[in-house]
Amino acid sequence: MEQGYAAFLLLGVVLVLIDGQLIYRSGKGYMNRAYGDPEAARSMTRLATVLFHLVVLGLLALVSMITVSTGDPVKDVVARLGIMLLVLAAVHAVTMVILGRIRDRQIQQQLADEMAEDHRQFEQQQQQRVPAQTRVEPLAHPTTTSPAATAPTATPAAPQPRVEQPAPTAEQQVDPTQVRTIR
Repeated sequence: MEQGYAAFLLLGVVLVLIDGQLIYRSGKGYMNRAYGDPEAARSMTRLATVLFHLVVLGLLALVSMITVSTGDPVKDVVARLGIMLLVLAAVHAVTMVILGRIRDRQIQQQLADEMAEDHRQFEQQQQQRVPAQTRVEPLAHPTTTSPAATAPTATPAAPQPRVEQPAPTAEQQVDPTQVRTIR
């Protein structure tokens, strides 16, 4: 029985290490596309792989405690190994899902950063196009007369000073279509 237990543990550890290396090597390339930085991709993949190894080796220890009695020591090892392979496949799938979610979040963050940068550049361009001293004034209301309208037209005179008009009443509110921009 001791030989079967040792064989199971040895085969289980070898399978875990092989699968962990597959996850690490494949995950590194997969994550590199999302991060764009090989060092960041390597670090994230290494963290996920270490977690994978710890979880699966812990499950291997638990599965090794399962008593399988088929009457043949070789069949006992094969049965435990089958259980271990199913556990290994499940943990492998979970690790792939975790790496996929990390990659998706990283890609979403990159897109959000790119959009924020584009928006910032657009805002800067808009600020450069609009002069700082632009102001909007309402045109004279049709019922009021402007100082230019009362000036004599026969002789060109010096420009008339701007006369401040009192605040319009509710009846004299400015129509938004009657607004001009003065620079």
